[in-house]
Parts: sequence; C-alpha cells; structure tokens
Amino acid sequence: MNRTTYGLRVSPTWAALLALAALATTAGAASPVLGNGKGRSAAGNGAYIVQLADMPVSAYQGGIGGLQATKPKKGQKIDPNSPAVVSYMAHLAAQQDKAMAGVGASKKLYAYSYVFNGFAAELTSAQAEKLAQMPGVLAVTKDEPRKLDTSSTPAFLGLSGTDGVWNRTGATGEGVIIGIIDGGVWPEHPSFSDRTGTNGNASKEGRLSYQQLPGWHGKCVPGEAFTGSDCNQKLIGARYYNAGWGGNAGIDAQLPWEYNSPRDFGGHGTHTASTAGGNAEVRTTGAAAVFGSISGIAPRARIASYKVCWETGAGGSCFSTDSVAAIDQAVADGVDVINFSISGSTTNFRDPVEIAFLFAADAGVFVAASAGNSGPAISTVAHPGPWLTTVAAGTHNRNGEGSVRLGNGVTYAGASVATAVNAPLIDSTAAGLPGADPTQVALCFGADDNVAVLDPAKVAGKIVVCDRGVTGRTNKSLAVQRAGGVGMILLNTSPNSISADFHFVPTVHLQNTDRTAVKAYAASAGTVATASIRDATLVYNLSAPLTAAFSSRGPLRAGAGDLLKPDLIAPGQDILAGVAPPGNNGKLFDLYSGTSMSSPHVAGLAALLKQKYPGWSPMAIKSALMTSAGDVVGGMNTSPPVIFGQGAGHVNPAAAMNPGLVYDAGFSDWLSFICGVQPGGGCAGVTPSDPSNLNVASIAIGDMAGLQTVTRKVTNVSGGPLTVNATISGLAGINAVVNPASLTLNGGQTASFTVSFSNTSAAPGSYAGGQLTWAGNGVRVRSPIVVRPVALAAPAQVSGSYNVTFGYNGSFSAVPRGLVAATLTPGTVSDDPTDGACALTAPNAQVIPVAVLPNTTHARFALFDADVSPGADIDLCVFNSADELVGSSGSGTSAEEVSLLNPAAGTYRVVVQGWGVVGSTPFKLHAWLLGNTAAGNMTVSAPATAVVGQTGAITITTNSLAPATKYLGAVVYGGTTGMPSPTLVRIDTP
Repeated sequence: MNRTTYGLRVSPTWAALLALAALATTAGAASPVLGNGKGRSAAGNGAYIVQLADMPVSAYQGGIGGLQATKPKKGQKIDPNSPAVVSYMAHLAAQQDKAMAGVGASKKLYAYSYVFNGFAAELTSAQAEKLAQMPGVLAVTKDEPRKLDTSSTPAFLGLSGTDGVWNRTGATGEGVIIGIIDGGVWPEHPSFSDRTGTNGNASKEGRLSYQQLPGWHGKCVPGEAFTGSDCNQKLIGARYYNAGWGGNAGIDAQLPWEYNSPRDFGGHGTHTASTAGGNAEVRTTGAAAVFGSISGIAPRARIASYKVCWETGAGGSCFSTDSVAAIDQAVADGVDVINFSISGSTTNFRDPVEIAFLFAADAGVFVAASAGNSGPAISTVAHPGPWLTTVAAGTHNRNGEGSVRLGNGVTYAGASVATAVNAPLIDSTAAGLPGADPTQVALCFGADDNVAVLDPAKVAGKIVVCDRGVTGRTNKSLAVQRAGGVGMILLNTSPNSISADFHFVPTVHLQNTDRTAVKAYAASAGTVATASIRDATLVYNLSAPLTAAFSSRGPLRAGAGDLLKPDLIAPGQDILAGVAPPGNNGKLFDLYSGTSMSSPHVAGLAALLKQKYPGWSPMAIKSALMTSAGDVVGGMNTSPPVIFGQGAGHVNPAAAMNPGLVYDAGFSDWLSFICGVQPGGGCAGVTPSDPSNLNVASIAIGDMAGLQTVTRKVTNVSGGPLTVNATISGLAGINAVVNPASLTLNGGQTASFTVSFSNTSAAPGSYAGGQLTWAGNGVRVRSPIVVRPVALAAPAQVSGSYNVTFGYNGSFSAVPRGLVAATLTPGTVSDDPTDGACALTAPNAQVIPVAVLPNTTHARFALFDADVSPGADIDLCVFNSADELVGSSGSGTSAEEVSLLNPAAGTYRVVVQGWGVVGSTPFKLHAWLLGNTAAGNMTVSAPATAVVGQTGAITITTNSLAPATKYLGAVVYGGTTGMPSPTLVRIDTP
C-alpha cells in the first residue's frame, strides 16, 4: 500500500528542512512497507504524525527572540531540565497547540520536541488535509503499524577469550547506554541483573556490580506487572508507548494478554536487548543449557528499554506514532546508541521515523536498524536513511545439526537440536480433522492460531510432516504435541534458511529440495510409514558466515540506486539470547532468527567503539565497522549479488577498533543528499548534491551514462602520520581511476579524492561490482562499489521538454507515442466499515471492468482528490483477467494511481474502495490505455547523434488538445541496445 505525505508551505523560519518534507514518492509509486499502510487508533479514527517547521531541541541554534540555542555542543547530550530547553519546549508546544486548534483537533496522542518537532493526533481526513496547507506545517503523514523483523556469538566475532577485543582493548561498553526500541523487557532476566553472582545468574542479595551513571535523565515508568523497582543500575530505564493502539484501553480491548507497561510479553525486546548489551557469561537454562552461557556484545553497557511493539498473536506490531515518541524521548534521556529491529520504508527518506533518526544522529546517537526479512528477493532492503546503519543477517559457526531416517532407508540432514525418537510417520495433510481447512492442515495450525486442525486420533504417537509458513515454526511443533504427536519433520516450501529451534517435540528442519521425496514416501507407505529422528549434535567451524536466505537485499529502491544498502552484515540466524517466558512457553532463553537479531549485534559493537572513541560521530563509527568488514563465504565482494546481500561485508570487531581512516558526514550533507535525490519540493536554501557523492564508506551509481566522477573525504584516526595507496578491484567492463592514488595524512587530517568511472565494455542495465581499498602502514580500508551503466539516463515521467544524458556514441532517435486522453468512469462508493485491504471482495467496493487491448504498452488507472467529497479517502487496486492482483494504491488521500507496463490483453477489473468515507462519495476513475503508435497530437525533436557523457535536449510540442483533459503519452528511444523504458509524458490541459 502507498503512504502519502501531504503537501507543505515554505516556512520563513526554516526553509532548509523543507527538503525533508517533500513527497516521498511520485504519485502512485509503490511503497511496500511492512504493515497495513493505514495507521489508526483503537477507535478507528485516523492517527497522523504532523511535522512542524521549527528546529527540534537537538538542532535549534537560536534565532527566535528570547529563546536561547538548545543544540548540544559536540560530545554533549541534551539536558531536558535546562532553562533554555524548557523555554524552547514551551515555544514548540504552543506552536503545536496552535496548529491543532486551527483545524479543530482536540486529541493529541504525542508531543514530539527533542529530535522531531511535531505531534501525533487523531484527525479526520479533512482536518489532515487542511492542516497540511497551514503555514509552518512541513508534512502530515498517516500512521501505520510496522512489524518486528524477527548461542551467543561473541566468540565467533572475536570478542571473548584472552586475545579477544574485550580483554585486549578494554572495550566492553562501560558507561555507554543502549536504547532498545522494541517490545519491552523482562526485567528479572539475569542478563539485566546489576548484581554479581555465579556465572552471571545474580540475585538481589549479591554485590552491586554497576554504579549509578551520572547525566542520565531516563525513568522507569510503572505499569501492569511493572514497578519502578524493576529497573536497576544495569536496566536503567523503561518506558512504554501505546497511543497508536488507543492507549491502555486500546491494548486491553485488542490485546488483553499484553502488559500495559514496559514488561515484555512476546520476548523480542528482551532478545534484542540481551544480545546488544546483556551481562557476560549468563548461564542458560532449560533446552538452551546444551549451548552453555551467553554474553551480550557490549556486556558492560547499560540498557534502556522503550516498548513500542505489542504482541498481536502473529508477531509484534509497532505504530510509527509510538516509535517517533520513543526515539524523541530516548535522545532526551541520554542514550548513546539506539537499536531499532522494526521494519521500515524501502522508498522514503522522509518517513517520520527516518527523520527522527536523522536528528538523533545529528545529536550524536548511533542508530542500528534491521534490513528486513524479505529475502532472497532483490530490492527489498528497508531503512534507506544514510544517517543510520542498516544491518543484514548472516549465519555463524555454531549450529544444531540432525537428521531423520525414513522407513525406506533414506536419510535427510537438516537443522535440529532434537533428542532421538522412532515412530510411525504421517503427513499432516492426511491428519486433519473433518472439515478443517486443507491449507491450515498442511501448515499444522493449532497453537497461536485459535484453531485446531490436527486430528488427535490420527496424530497420537506419530511423527508429523508439516510445511513451513504463516504460523511460527515452534507453534507447529506445539500443535503436533497438543494433538499427541511425538515428533515433527518441518519442510521448507521454497528456498529459505533452516533453523535449529527449541521445539515442543523432537524436530528436524529440512530444505525444500527434500520436500517432494519426504511427502512422496509418507503418501506411498501410508499407515506403515515410519521415521527415526536422531540425536542432534552441536556443529562448529561450519562454512560461515553466509547471507541468510531471509535477509533483505539491495539494490535500494530509494534514491534510484545511488546509495548502497544494506550497509553491512552481522549474525542473525539461530541467535541464542534471553526472552520473556509468557510468549515463549516458560523459557528464559531461545533461538531467534531475523535481521532483528543482526541489528543488535551492530548496536553492541557501536557501544564498544563509543566507549573507546567517545568523540567519534555516529558516521565515523559506522565507517569503521564498514571499512573493516570481510566477505561472506563463497565469493569476494566484487559480485553485485554478494554486495547487495552483505553491503560492505561481515562485521570484524577487532579490525574495526583501529580502522585507520573514516568517512564522516553530518546534517548539512544529509540535507544536500535528500535534495539531490528528490529535487524541488521545498529545497529552497539547500544546495543539492549528487546522491552518489554523499561521503559514506561505499560507492553506488545507479545510472551511469558513459562516465561519472564521485568525490569522497577520509580522516586519519590512526593517531599518527599515515600514507595509504588506492587500488580498485572487480568492476568488470568498467574503468576506475582514483585521484590522487596516494594519500599522506597527519593524525586527524582530512583529505579529499575522486574516483572517475567510465564504461569500457559493461552491458547497459546490469550492475558491476567491485571495491576500493586504501592500504599502507598496516592499515586496510575497504569500500564496496556498485555501478550500473546505462545507454541513456532519462527521467521516468515528464510534463514537458527535458534533458537526457548519453552513455554511448552513435545515432540517436526519440519518437512519440500518443498522446491519449483519459477515459472517465464516474461512480459513487460507500464506506468500507472493515477498513480492510482493497480487494474484489471489499465491502461496498465498486468494480469497474476495463478491456485492455493487444499492443497496449502502458495502462494507467488513477483517482484524484478533486473528484471526491472533501476529506474522503478512497483506495484503488487492479486485478487481471485471472483475478490476480497486479497493482494497488492506498495512500492517506484519494490521489491514487496504478500503472502497468506492457500488460497482457484481457478484461481487467479496477476496484475503487471507500476506505475512509462518511456515507458515500462520488469519484471519477481515469484510465489511459497507451498503444504503440503516435496520435498526431505530440511531436518530439531530439539530437540525431549521441556523444558519451554529453546532454541532449528533448523538446516536446503538442497540438489539437482538448481543454480540461488529462493526457498520457510516451517518448520512445532508439539508437543502440539497452535503451531505458520510454519516458512517460503526462499533460493536463487548462
């Protein structure tokens, strides 16, 4: 679904920040953020995040009469109790209240002030639209829920042991505060004890191991099953945020099992917190005891928990209104590092959460965020902001390995921590209750699904074959146990990771390549089928690290490929850490997998670097982790598929402690970057930069037309003079020249260099990968490179004449298609009371058939705000002749658009859904079906010859266009192979 950020006006107080509030995507562009795309409170009212123009506390440098600057000096934190901050906060609060009063809004959910100036409030669509037009309002964004991106690994990372980083450098996170914005915390967990005890399992009677930390402004907020005394000198703060759910009443009504407090129910928050900064050598219990003790990555760091995610029964759900409030407060409290293992936008640099993190980074707070769990599909990586560190997930060198031998004598190896069991075998598809949903039976529903589908009469005493998917892996084994089963074979249905979970019955998890044979045996042998699950063993020194199959990949959709994400990779599969017993069937420790697990590894490593180098910026820390990283197993970091999975590479803590050189960047760099990615839309006063020139420790060029030069700066942090020389490896078919090729820097000195790229033989449209390495005096500083050469750099859509850049030498042509006028279908749609997703079956939806003829090159369907009742919010989705969803658009307004490139001929059905309508509203569906010929009403003139690296003007003229009509056409390019898709032309006549 789409998320639209509303329009804005230029503010005389802060024109520069308007760059942050420009529309995130072009109208109708896809925005596949996890969640339903429609934030709302428990009562069903719309919740919105409103960003105002004045600087937040963390960035205000004065200029308003009577109000002193509040931006903390370098190396200092915000003091929320200082008179200057208190006065400025009152000013911001007054502006917020004035904005709300201006539209008659009364219910404020949150006031944001420290790293995001604005508020969250319940608004009608009409109020939101009116508010977006008020002076001093930068953006109004509809709230949306996001999902959690769900063995100890210090030895694997070289942290523990006599020669490990902790012992050799003394960096253990002492005095550093990690803020965990997640699902809460289980405060009694031994990973968070502040007392000494045997192997870390401390009691309150033990000796105090942590002393009070000065300068901390956080609190331990009491609530259900949680008191102020549940915090201590290790767990120094705990807060909770639930306004996105309608407050305490909303949680009680919708999630009655949850704690209305910072206490963790599901276990995700405890797991991430104990991974990042849990105590050292904590003895595990229960099924986890076989693995020994666990330690956090920064075992002496302090933990502050901010609960924004609430267990829904199908994973945690976290509203952006609550997340922004937690980020805002965490920086004011004084955290040094934030971990955010929650999904995010794949396209939007100006998402409110990303902007809050931008100001957090400007205030000196390092942010680690999960890359997402949508791999192995490409272009699925989330959290595009260059001011935070986006972390992919890898494997590590400890795993539970087991096998199952079937009655036909064939043995299959997989992931397991099982004890041996021999029993009859049955496929779950043959073990369903009468009338049970066959899909649910195949998936072994019945634990957290509130539905029993397995027949105890068929399952009792047997090993059951279950498919992976939809419901949790361990919930499948719980369903088997409840039906009387004694074991489980868990089968992947597609290529994916396999995990050695702590199951309720002995279990072996097998790859999808084994699925057909296992199910065929179970079916053919029938009632005499048998299986023998063998004792699992812990296996070390595996081929690791590898990129986990579930980990999201690049290229990044945001920024047209001119920024590389993920930034790096860390362990994220089968990570053993603390959990909350209520959501984990009484366990205190469990194995979780996800980029949720890799992100806190990096947060912990950042805490170690923050302790060792307290004056370093978040970007210097990020650079040290990136440039010291190593490749995953199976290939050098010169292959684009490898780079888009691992970023700069797998973290190497020992090397990161002495990186030699760092790439640094700050607030003004980020503003210029945003205006370069999306020029206009409020970038007055900001000098835009080519996004490829942002000073990050990677180089990405998404559309190199023949040649391009990028600029970087490095700073010597080695502590002494340093001479390094540059080498380029990889980049097949691309020539790269570094100038100067050698740098000599004194301690603390910064130097600039350029890298010039030119295409010699690389195929247009495909990425080439490589790396830049600076080496000398014992220093090795490596940066990944991805370059995508193109034959022609051209815009995707225009409304008049424009320029292109050539990536080849030779003849060139540009010819028109269309223009065609929109076909209008008026109608009326009533409100959908379920506020569900747009679908053929959505209540009260209007379904409009559209015949798409052969040779249609582009079909577009659109709705416009001007055609509906004020404040109405209607959505749009399109199904092909096979009833397959081929496109949808669901923003916070009625400006919706779905475009289909070269659609197959057939009768399509366009659905108009009344997502947020008072009664009913009129609408007009606009449909354009563009063929492959010119219509005679548009001419195109262009250069006849292309010269590599030069710009050519494409001039568009029109004639005989009807008034008050919306037209669609295209410009088609010729002259060489590898030309881009046609540039669309949208013209509205007065």
